[in-house]
Amino acid sequence: MRWALLAALVLLTGCGAPEGLSSADDRLQVVTTTSLLRDMVEQVGGDRVRAVSLVPDGADPHAYEPTLRDVRDVVYADVAFSNYMMLEQHNVIKTLDANLRDGVPNISLAEDATKYAAEVIPLVENVNLDTIWLGLRARGTGARHGTNRSSDVLLSAIDVKGPGAMYGYLTGTFGETELYFDSSDGFDAASGYKDDTATLPADAHTHMSWVFTKPGMYTATFKAALQVSATSRPLPLGQATFTFAVGVRPPAGATVLNQGHADLTADIDRGRLLALYDPEGGGDHTQTEYEADDIVIEVPSKAIAEVPAGREFRFMGRAGEQIYQLPQAVLGKHVHGEIDPHLWQNARNVMAYSELIRDTLIEADPEGAKTYRERTDAYLARLDALDRDLRRTIAAIPARQRYLITTHDAFGYLGAAYGIEIAGFVTPNPAVEPSLADRRKLSETIRNLKVPSVFLEPGLAGRTTTLREVAEETGARLCPIYSDTLDDTVGTYEAMMRFNARSLKRCLS
Repeated sequence: MRWALLAALVLLTGCGAPEGLSSADDRLQVVTTTSLLRDMVEQVGGDRVRAVSLVPDGADPHAYEPTLRDVRDVVYADVAFSNYMMLEQHNVIKTLDANLRDGVPNISLAEDATKYAAEVIPLVENVNLDTIWLGLRARGTGARHGTNRSSDVLLSAIDVKGPGAMYGYLTGTFGETELYFDSSDGFDAASGYKDDTATLPADAHTHMSWVFTKPGMYTATFKAALQVSATSRPLPLGQATFTFAVGVRPPAGATVLNQGHADLTADIDRGRLLALYDPEGGGDHTQTEYEADDIVIEVPSKAIAEVPAGREFRFMGRAGEQIYQLPQAVLGKHVHGEIDPHLWQNARNVMAYSELIRDTLIEADPEGAKTYRERTDAYLARLDALDRDLRRTIAAIPARQRYLITTHDAFGYLGAAYGIEIAGFVTPNPAVEPSLADRRKLSETIRNLKVPSVFLEPGLAGRTTTLREVAEETGARLCPIYSDTLDDTVGTYEAMMRFNARSLKRCLS
C-alpha cells in the first residue's frame, strides 16, 4: 500500500522537481526537518549520505506546511532527524512519523542530545501585558493511552452565550489569521464541531487572540478530546464552561483572572478541562489550578480596540468597528512546550547533536563507522574552534553595549552561552496596530540602554514594520541575524554562527 502511494506521489511531483531521496542511490538516505540539521548530517556523513530537509532553505520551520514531495522523501528515508521540542510545525512532524518505513531510526535531536551533555533552557514568558494573556494548553503525556508525538488534543468550543460574538484566532508569522472559535455562526454538533476546534500536540501550549464584539457577561463552553492516531476514535477529556466579564465589573466575590498568564487546559492524564493561572506570567510554570466554575476571566475596558483593516480580519466585522480584545502575547503561530528548542545557538550543543548523529548513522550503516567517527572528530574540532571564536568575537563588544533586540525569541542560548543580554524581542502583530504604550516601551528600552542597533532575520525583514519604525524613531541601526534556517548567504551552520557574531560585533560596538 505504501509503495503504491509512493508511485502516485512520483507521478504527482513530476520530472522537474529538484533531486530528492531515491532507492537507486547507494548512499544512506537521510531526511531532516530543517536545513540546519541537514548541514550537520552532511558534515558527519560526507559522501556516504544523501541528506535532504523537509523545510526548504529560507523557510520558517515554525510555519512550513509539508508537500507531496516531502512525503516522497520521507518514504525513501533510511534515517530521519528532527529537532523537535516543538520547534517544527506539527504537520511536519506528523508527515515524518506517518510515512517513515517500519524500523527506520527517527531521532529527536534536541531531546536525545541531553544524553550527550547538551544544555537546555526553560522558556521564559514574561510579556508584561496590561491584560491577561489567555492561551490553550494540553497537559500530560497520555502514556496510558499510547500517545505519541503525532497525537492530537482537540479543544472545541461548543456553546457561547452573551450579548455579542466571541472569536478565538491566531495571527501567523506573516500576518495570516487562523480562526479557531467563531460563535457568530453557531456550533455544528453534527460535524463534531470541526469548524470551532483548535488542535494541539500532547504536552504543549499555544498563544492566541480573543475577541468579543460587545460588552457584558459571557459564558463559553468547551470540550476536549484526545486523538491518539489519525484513524482512532477521539477519547473524551472533559467539558467545562468558562465565564468572561467583558468591559463590565466582574461579579462581587468572584476569583478574577485579570493579569499574567492563564491557559484553558485539557489535562490528558486526568481527563479534565480546567484553567491554569500564573498571575506573574513569568514563565516558571507553577500555575494554580482552577475549576471553570470558580473563576471569572476579565476583559477590561482598556482592552477596547478596533477591527483592523484587511480581508483576513473581516470575520470580526467592518474595519474600525469597536471590539474588546485579549491580544496574542507571543505573536506568530507559536505552539511549544516548556523548553526553548533553539539549542544550536550554543555551539557546544551542536557538538552533542553531532555525536548523536554519528552514533545513529553508524547503527544504520556499520560499514561506514570509521568514516563517520573520523568526520565527527574533525567536525567536533571545528565546532570547538567555532565556540572559542564566538566567545572572542562577542567579548570584544563593550559589556555595556551587549544588548540584543530582535523580532523572534530564538536567541536565549546565544545570550546564555556568549554573554549577550536579551533586552527584548518583537514579533509584530499585523492584526492590531501597536499601541502608543507598546511603542513607547520599546523606544525607551532602546534609548535607556543606548542600544545602537536592532536585529532582523533576513527572511522576515520585509514584514517587521514595527521594529523598523521604532529603530527609525530612535536612530537605531538595522542589522541582520539568523536563527532557524540557512540560505544563499549562510550555507552552513558554522557560516551562520560566524555571520551572526560578526554582525553583533559590527553593529553593537
